[in-house]
Amino acid sequence: MQFGLNFFPCVGPAEKSAELYFREAMHLCGLADELGYTHVRQVEHYFHRYGGYSPNPLLFLAAAASRTRHARLITGAVLPAFNSPLKLAGEIGMLDGISGGRLEVGFARAFLPHEFAQFGISLDDSRRRFTEGVAQIALLLKQENVSSQGEFHRFKNVTSLPRPTQQPHPPIWIAATNTPETFEFAGRSGYRVMSIPLEPERMRSLIGAYRDAWRSAGHAGQGHVMSTFFMCCAATRDEAMATGLGPSNGHLRGLADAAKEWLAGASTKDYPGYDMLMAHVLNDSAEAQVAKGSAFIGSPADIVEMIRSFNAKVGGLDSISLHFTPANMPVEAAERSLRLFAREVMSQVAAL
Repeated sequence: MQFGLNFFPCVGPAEKSAELYFREAMHLCGLADELGYTHVRQVEHYFHRYGGYSPNPLLFLAAAASRTRHARLITGAVLPAFNSPLKLAGEIGMLDGISGGRLEVGFARAFLPHEFAQFGISLDDSRRRFTEGVAQIALLLKQENVSSQGEFHRFKNVTSLPRPTQQPHPPIWIAATNTPETFEFAGRSGYRVMSIPLEPERMRSLIGAYRDAWRSAGHAGQGHVMSTFFMCCAATRDEAMATGLGPSNGHLRGLADAAKEWLAGASTKDYPGYDMLMAHVLNDSAEAQVAKGSAFIGSPADIVEMIRSFNAKVGGLDSISLHFTPANMPVEAAERSLRLFAREVMSQVAAL
């Protein structure tokens, strides 16, 4: 099992300036190689304190590339719905070169109604834009002089530059939440899958669907599954709770506010069940996640047991992306947590 750093900002200018946020983030990125973390990851969102400081994860990861030498750089994830495939393919090739072939590209459908509204894009086009965009970007990265007549984007006899350093292209991840079709699509396509920690039995079913589709398509091995967890590691459970619960709940409040339109009649044609999922989000808490073992907040011994238990219940994860700076978590506390986790947890669970 591998562990990496997940940067998902949930702050606004009133809490922390962009300059301070990125200065602190780059300081923490600079610890990744030293402490044995295998990746740095950032999301793409817009217009809201929930993710609004990350409109371009490729730009963030280019900066992170200069602070690391070994850590993989993962978009977690870019959004084809809001981007031209021609532009994204060129930027992916550029960052793959800048990083010496360390880029991995995660794609997601996007799910926040206010983002679709501001970009003037229908939620009901979400899945078609996603599948078309991923296919066109993969085509542009793999081949030269290519053409595509898509529903949303068209190009003819074009070669994307720079060409990717990794051949045929950087590893591709698909962000999947609660829809079996997305897990199956990733498996059939031979892509890796990044998920969020749902109820363990549900996750076991979804991961099973991914691996079944992977094997049925004839791919070697069983694919690669990553999930993301809140993390605050401290010397004692009480200290971890005192430090980690407030910022983690701040992040969940940010998500609930950003997603509240799902409960006010947002279109659900391409998002079956999202209204119920978001109703659950509104009532979620870090305390509840810790109780279920899906937020790693505690002493080193607590977190070792949480990881072992969750991993066994879901049928095995390959990578864990640690969300250690939720909301306005002080950078000093985040660094202490990262160092303690690396020193006293990683070696105990690396063999899982």
